Amino acid sequence: MRISRMAPEVATPRLVARTSGFLTAMGGVAASALVLGTAGGLDEMLLGVVALGPVTTVVGLGVIRWGHRVPLVFFQVLLAVGVLGIGVFAHAAPTVSGAVAVLALSAFASMAAFLFFSVRWALGFLTELLVIGAVVVVLRGDVSAGPAAVLAVLVVGSAGAIGLLARRAASAEEDALTGLVNRRGFDEALDVAVRTAVRTGEPLSTALFDLDHFKTVNDTQGHAAGDEMLRAVALTWGSVLPRGAVLARHGGDEFALLLPGSDGDSALACAEALRAALPGIGTSVGVAELALGDSPADLMRRADAALYRVKTLGRGRSELDAGGQSPMARDLAAALAAGSSGGLSVHLQPVVTPADGVVVGVEALVRWNHPELGAVPPMDFVPVAEQEGLIGALGAFVWAAACRDARTLSEATGRSLFLTVNVSGLELDDPGFPDRVLATLEGSGWPAERTVVEVTESLVEAESTRSVQALHVLREHGLRVAIDDFGTGYSALSRLDTLPTDFLKLDNSFVSAITTSSRRARLLRSVMALADALDLILIAEGVETAEQAQALASLGCPLAQGYLYGRPRPVAELVAALAALDVAAPVVALAGRADG
Repeated sequence: MRISRMAPEVATPRLVARTSGFLTAMGGVAASALVLGTAGGLDEMLLGVVALGPVTTVVGLGVIRWGHRVPLVFFQVLLAVGVLGIGVFAHAAPTVSGAVAVLALSAFASMAAFLFFSVRWALGFLTELLVIGAVVVVLRGDVSAGPAAVLAVLVVGSAGAIGLLARRAASAEEDALTGLVNRRGFDEALDVAVRTAVRTGEPLSTALFDLDHFKTVNDTQGHAAGDEMLRAVALTWGSVLPRGAVLARHGGDEFALLLPGSDGDSALACAEALRAALPGIGTSVGVAELALGDSPADLMRRADAALYRVKTLGRGRSELDAGGQSPMARDLAAALAAGSSGGLSVHLQPVVTPADGVVVGVEALVRWNHPELGAVPPMDFVPVAEQEGLIGALGAFVWAAACRDARTLSEATGRSLFLTVNVSGLELDDPGFPDRVLATLEGSGWPAERTVVEVTESLVEAESTRSVQALHVLREHGLRVAIDDFGTGYSALSRLDTLPTDFLKLDNSFVSAITTSSRRARLLRSVMALADALDLILIAEGVETAEQAQALASLGCPLAQGYLYGRPRPVAELVAALAALDVAAPVVALAGRADG
């Protein structure tokens, strides 16, 4: 199975149009010159034949200017009709030398055919060309066999030479396994596409595809199976690509896609369509749109960064790197630069013991009050921070504010609380992350042994080496680790013995059904037994009713949090709420006093 590389898809339609248009225009100019240079030519030839030269010249110039906008079949029709025109003109030529000269123009057409189209089509076209030439020679009767044979050899030889050179050049830019463009060919096409986009102002996007768990296929089924998978992917995608797209095997199991004329959203939709075309093969995709000032390397670097984020956060999806150009990203960057005065803040949500409702810890949750949009949900702006390179600055702000506020709360209430902070997978994968966290703890005076780093199951599924190492480093310095939203993924259970873990935060989907589903209650009891066996502490999230709290207490759940115990709020409000309570009073009253 092999996918042939057609030159127009690699050379770009604009290059095909310019080359074909130039050859067509030169043929028209030569025909016009022949008429004007032949004594009595205008008198002896029909007006329509005389007009062929100027008309052909105009058509060629039009193809140069607008030909890149028409489908590929237009050029095939142009060549086929052009050869008929050459035959008509040669038959009507007033002299033998003029007829031979016109037929010699067929060499231009044969070169274009073998340069831009498949060998099968080009051979068919060459056959048409030779048949028309032979018909002209027979009908005229004044062209001797010698010049005709020389002319035929000239046309066939030039076509063969051009075809050989074109295929040889193409093979240098072709991946031998899949028949797609290789990295060298893609880079050349990318350079041309970027220059064109900069000149014309048309959008340009690129995408990088990575086959999920391809190494496992090679390791378990052999390299032959891996090669067959790569060929199957290339064949499937090559048949559904939009016009003008360039698909390349970038190396290993990575594919690159160039999409001239497509903006980021269109490219993202195309990437999702290609992923859907491979239902049995998981793919991760990073997409980027050319931004003002981007070089080809910049564009590919942003696509690669988007792909890296996808792989870090769980694989099996597409992500667009917007290059920091979105309005929300600009506003968020300004808010981070302004600090607390920019509308960003950290709210604290109590973590309690269900048996007595006593507050034993708090979770730090970032909030953003946009000057125009009002309160922006974290689910809206945190992904923007991840996509557009702001997550490091946002994380630094959260850590600094959380440690400061936790210390304020602990000192004001006299409670020995622990603090949990959510961490993005991109943060954790940053080699400098552990040092920054430790420096923040030291600067704020908040103890490391009362600090918990929360990571999600999707990050556990990705389990990059740097991320796991960062968790080990932080634990060595006294911090503890919690897996957030436990129970929503499929692989964390099998990795609890390898991942440094101290807490399991049970997803609220478990808690919401424990009072209505006996099976869910039994499942929760089993999870608690698992946590006990692994020396892990369970925190139930999403507790909203007294019945849920009572059920958790009866099951012996050690820790819980949710709106029943208190919504996230600024530290000053939480200090006031805790101070207003009698030491023996249930902390459940927090919810009513602070939210009412």
